Amino acid sequence: MNLKRFALFIFLLTVNIQLANAQLFDWFTGNKATPPKEMLLTNRDIQIKTTDAINDMYNYNFFEAERGFKWLTVKYPDHPIGYFLVGLNTWWKIVPDTKVEIYDDKCQQSMDIAIDKAENMLKYDVMEKEAAFFLAASYAFKGRLYSERKSWVKAAWAGKQALKYLERSRGDGDINPELIFGDGLYNYYSRWIPENYPSLKPLLTFFRKGDKALGMKQLENVSLNAFYTRMEARYFLIQIYAMEQQPKKGLQMAQMMHSLYPRNSYFHRYAARTAFSLGRMGEAATYAKELLDRIDAGNYGYGDNDGRYGAYILGYANQNYYRNIEEAKKYYKMTIGYAINNDSEDSGYFLGAHRELGKFAMQEGDYVVAQDHFQTVFKNAEKKSSLRSEAQKLYKEAKQKQKKERKK
Repeated sequence: MNLKRFALFIFLLTVNIQLANAQLFDWFTGNKATPPKEMLLTNRDIQIKTTDAINDMYNYNFFEAERGFKWLTVKYPDHPIGYFLVGLNTWWKIVPDTKVEIYDDKCQQSMDIAIDKAENMLKYDVMEKEAAFFLAASYAFKGRLYSERKSWVKAAWAGKQALKYLERSRGDGDINPELIFGDGLYNYYSRWIPENYPSLKPLLTFFRKGDKALGMKQLENVSLNAFYTRMEARYFLIQIYAMEQQPKKGLQMAQMMHSLYPRNSYFHRYAARTAFSLGRMGEAATYAKELLDRIDAGNYGYGDNDGRYGAYILGYANQNYYRNIEEAKKYYKMTIGYAINNDSEDSGYFLGAHRELGKFAMQEGDYVVAQDHFQTVFKNAEKKSSLRSEAQKLYKEAKQKQKKERKK
């Protein structure tokens, strides 16, 4: 996912508070559903009964997870919890590669039903916090998905709704840690965005000021003590630790999540990426090889997005640690292929692979091929990036060497 697009809309959406037939019946009969008066977020019996389904969801056993969530829509047809969890299950089908759109409609429909149910609960004072939680969460998911599809107006509107209900869901965090998840994300990202994207700072002028340190502390609390949002907090913390230059914490979290959910390609990929960033090449190469093996085996969730990570890491390891240049070339070429299939020609791994292949070609005296690689980097890298400047310099060097070669 494009980081700048994510940064803009994670604020508008604020929270990825990740955690139908009843409607149709009401429409035909003219009966208005009576919202439940029992809070279900802290219901231990429901948590025990949905534990397996939640674990199935994060481990990419989506059929079993959906079956485990649907009983909630039957037992509690007027509560949003079941419909929201079905939608969350669909969202995690999208997470491995957000360019895939075949699950969009189902995800949006589940969130719409959850919103309808939650809105009907707001009339009960005792249910307000819980209803607002599900409204904020559902609108956040809708907005996040709209932003992925570049439907900016819809994303902004959904984000505004998420913010509104986030404010209403605040409080009682000591009793129910689920309710501080959105607050934690708000506190962190409302400070992180202007620090990293000053041009977006005017958008934050009229909003409550956040606190990054507090936000991280809140998310860490949720990651330990919540039920429905525990794993979602960890999902964000893995990314936040990377942005806050705390890769050791990030690797520890990613490895823990990969151990808990070995079929989840997202956590697997992050374990490889973080180990690589720390220079723990043995671990990184092992994770990377597993990524490619699972792609070859056709495992769900493993595809071109994982391939470009895994192939680049193995290319780098063979070039710089194992000193096997032919293997390095093979994996760098695989990186390029995976990136092209994934429409990720602007990614660092794609550009880095072309740069290294260009350098190999220079060393071998194949200056035409070298120029092609450097030109590709120059065309696809960001205009003011050091990578683009380096490619331009290398391209000129290769061209000069080609001219000298011709004069001999």
